[in-house]
Amino acid sequence: MNRLIDQYIRSEDQRARADQVDRLATRFAERAELHDAEGSFPFDNFADLREAGYLKITVPTEYGGDELSLYDLVLLQERLAYGDGSTALSVGWHVGQILHLRTTRKWPEDVFADLCRSIVKDGTMINTFASEAATGSPSRGGMPETTAVPADGGWRITGRKTFSTLSPILDRFVVTAYIPDEQCASDFLVQRTDRVTVEETWNTLGMRATGSHDVVLDDVFAPRNMRLSSKGADDGGGWLLHIPACYMGIALAARDFALEFARTYRPNNLNEPIASLPSVQHAIGEMEIELRTARSLLYAAADRWDKETENRPSLKPELGMAKYVAVNNALKVVDLAMRIVGGASLSRKLPLERYYRDVRAGLHNPPMDNTVIQTLASAAIDETSSR
Repeated sequence: MNRLIDQYIRSEDQRARADQVDRLATRFAERAELHDAEGSFPFDNFADLREAGYLKITVPTEYGGDELSLYDLVLLQERLAYGDGSTALSVGWHVGQILHLRTTRKWPEDVFADLCRSIVKDGTMINTFASEAATGSPSRGGMPETTAVPADGGWRITGRKTFSTLSPILDRFVVTAYIPDEQCASDFLVQRTDRVTVEETWNTLGMRATGSHDVVLDDVFAPRNMRLSSKGADDGGGWLLHIPACYMGIALAARDFALEFARTYRPNNLNEPIASLPSVQHAIGEMEIELRTARSLLYAAADRWDKETENRPSLKPELGMAKYVAVNNALKVVDLAMRIVGGASLSRKLPLERYYRDVRAGLHNPPMDNTVIQTLASAAIDETSSR
């Protein structure tokens, strides 16, 4: 019987891609302990991802990419996180945003095409830096304190961004800035120059190797055509499913570690390994319920998003619920895994304590739990009132 993680593979092509990512994940797992302990950015992992062609998996085929579906993205991101959550979450922002730009076409096509070709040719990556200390998550609607003022031929941008994942490796990125003259915010594509400083502030409980430092922009110039339109098709935010896929991968790794421990660990007061104990079997059963429930919602949401192209905006409640259930169930799975392993699970020599720390970061990735609950409530109220 295939492993649980293989449950949603539907084709030979998916099997081949999964096998390739499994090999990467195994390599990343060997490095994860050191990068976690040091809080260092895993440049070696990203060199491997570039070499494997992973950075172009969501780039349109017209620009040399693989143009994978959201379902495929979830499948691969989950497996990558099985090896190293930090690397999976980090690269997820890149491949996810390329999928988002591909489906919305909200950027000028020449700018998007140039980025895509650079990804395919040079392994370029992208991320959007929107969070700030004073405004918190941009999903909460706060106005950025970073400003963009008109200059000859473009814009001058000044400010500080927090939670800037991938900042050590990016040579270009998107920043959200407030335009005082227009009293609105806009996105700008910025090239990294000597006016951009990465301050290594990232020293956190979990996801320690994402390089999510502060980025300081000091009168950085962006050409006029690098102001990016926010217009485009509403895709419902399906690309954000790379987030719950990551935390499912971590939970699956914790589950498999606990299962192997239960099958092999036999204290001297037992004649069989602890997997024979009813209490341990009960905990394993609980892990299965949490994992299988969350993954069924996650893959169903991704599949619907791929197929119901005209219906994507109305899928936001389902997409949010998939993230809510995946992250909260992943927390329960890792906790149960640690209970099965016992006190040894606290040891830094074992990966469980890292899984425990990393998985908690999902609570602080968008959409937040209260936002999902409010979205579901509003959808239910609107449905009732429309009768």
